[in-house]
Amino acid sequence: QVQLVESGGGLVQAGGSLRLSCAASGRISSINAMGWYRQTPGKKRELVATITTDGSTDYADSVKGRFTISRDNANNMLYLQMNSLKPEDTAVYYCSAQLARVYLGDFWGQGTQVTVSS
Repeated sequence: QVQLVESGGGLVQAGGSLRLSCAASGRISSINAMGWYRQTPGKKRELVATITTDGSTDYADSVKGRFTISRDNANNMLYLQMNSLKPEDTAVYYCSAQLARVYLGDFWGQGTQVTVSS
């Protein structure tokens, strides 16, 4: 089993920055790609960014150029550096992992709240 625990969320002013962390534990060897999702009230969970085991990344158009996803495989950590934050970035952010026979986005942590104020 794999456990994912997000942290780093909070309140930030528009234009500010925030760094989210995700700690993976358990059966670490089963983790392949990882990603960050976010969800706002009344909306489906949205893919924000993904990263493969070798560091290849992809971003949603809405965050490209502002967010950076990274991972530290040695320490089983996933990060999301969020810069130039906008109020529309406000959401609960979830860490997700692709596991053996489990799609990315089907397994996630508990989430961390990010609130961006004007």
